This record gives sequence, structure tokens and C-alpha cells, in this order.
Amino acid sequence: MPRNPSPLKIVSPKPEPSDSLGAGVLPGDASAPQGATQRIVDSITNAIAERRLMPGTKLSEQKIGDIFKVSRTVVRQAFNQLSRDRLVVLEPARGAFVATPTVEEARDVFEARGILEAAVTKRLCAVITDEQIKQLREHLELERAAVANAEVHGRTRLLADFHLVLARMLGNQVLVQMLSELLTRSSLIALMHQSSHSAEVSHSEHLAIVDAFEKRDVKAALRLLSKHLDNVQQNLRLDPQRVDLADILK
Repeated sequence: MPRNPSPLKIVSPKPEPSDSLGAGVLPGDASAPQGATQRIVDSITNAIAERRLMPGTKLSEQKIGDIFKVSRTVVRQAFNQLSRDRLVVLEPARGAFVATPTVEEARDVFEARGILEAAVTKRLCAVITDEQIKQLREHLELERAAVANAEVHGRTRLLADFHLVLARMLGNQVLVQMLSELLTRSSLIALMHQSSHSAEVSHSEHLAIVDAFEKRDVKAALRLLSKHLDNVQQNLRLDPQRVDLADILK
């Protein structure tokens, strides 16, 4: 698949006063603060999750180094971490590119999400508190507002974060990290395979899931979650379409 020719645009977060990242990071300094590497990782990950970075986009070491005022060594460290997370592909003599998930990978990611999120849902439904229900309702209100105002990046982040909020309520950081990685890869998959699943539908499905949580109805919650993930996956164009050259080249 041809690489996306659009220029790389990553907004570097403004550093906090206590942050050690800055012009003091010398070019070629492999001992640069770990925070510098993580900042690049977080920025690229967020851009992918919010669908601001397209699959196949080339990531320039020099440009990213200039954006974050760090050496190319630090940028390469970030690329290596993103590669381990399957968000970036490193190609010899060509550089780093935002990953382009295959159909097989897409199916694997959604299968993994189904298994993991079902476990989260089953466990949470047994222990969820009224205060946590209130927190979920507040999150749903943020979703509703973002969808109504057509805030594309905001609603994308909030709709994905709904699933993370559920995992965080169990207090298991390993679960949160695993699900976070799968959700970011899901964003790439949706971009790559042109998801037509609307934000309005996702929001309404989230509402139904929270209603089931409020009733402590684990069977309904599991059924609604499964339906939600199935709907998202079914709206991806994962089945290769046959191409009729006669129609295309007329």
C-alpha cells in the first residue's frame, strides 16, 4: 500500500516547570532523561488514538527531534518502544512508519479485546459501586456533548476511553495497559479499513452497557458489550473486495 504523503504533524505538549525535557538535552546524548523518550511515545500514541496520524505516515527522526528539542538517539529510543507496541514499523534503510494493520491482525485485535473486556465487564459488574456508576454517567455526558458538537478528536478519545474507564475501576494497572494498547491499535485498524461505525451508535451502545451495570445485570452487560464490539468490527471493511479491471479502466 502506498505511503501516506501527508506531512507529519505532531503537537508537542507544553512541558511542566518540573519537566527535565528541554534544550539542555544534547544531540547524541544517549543518557537523555527517560521523560523525553516517553513524551515522544505518548504524543505519537495519542495522535494515533485520536486518528490524527494515518497508517503509513513516515515519521522523520530529524523533524520529531526538532519538535521535541531532543537528539535523534532519543527519537530512535521512542521509535523502538512504539515498534514493540506494534504502532510503528521500522524498515531498514527507509525509516519509521505508522503501522498499517493487516486484516488478520485486525481480527486478532478484536478477538483479544472481546476476551479481555468480557472479563473486565464480568468482574466489574459484581463489585461496581453507586459512585462508579455516577462517574460512568459523567463520562457519558462528556461523550454526548462531544458527539453533539462534532468534536472529532475529542469524541474519538472519549469513546475509546469509556472502555479504559471500566478497566481502571477494577484498579488493575496491567489490565489498563493491555487494553490501552489494544484500543490504540483499534484506532489504526479503523483508519486502515475505513470504519463506518458512527459515533452516535457507539455512544448509544455505551449508554445501554452502563444501564446494565446500574442494574448489576451481568448477563445483559456481557451481551451488550459483545454486540457493541461485533458491530464495530462488522463495520470494518475486512473482507477484500474483488476488483474488476474492466470497470476500473473503462
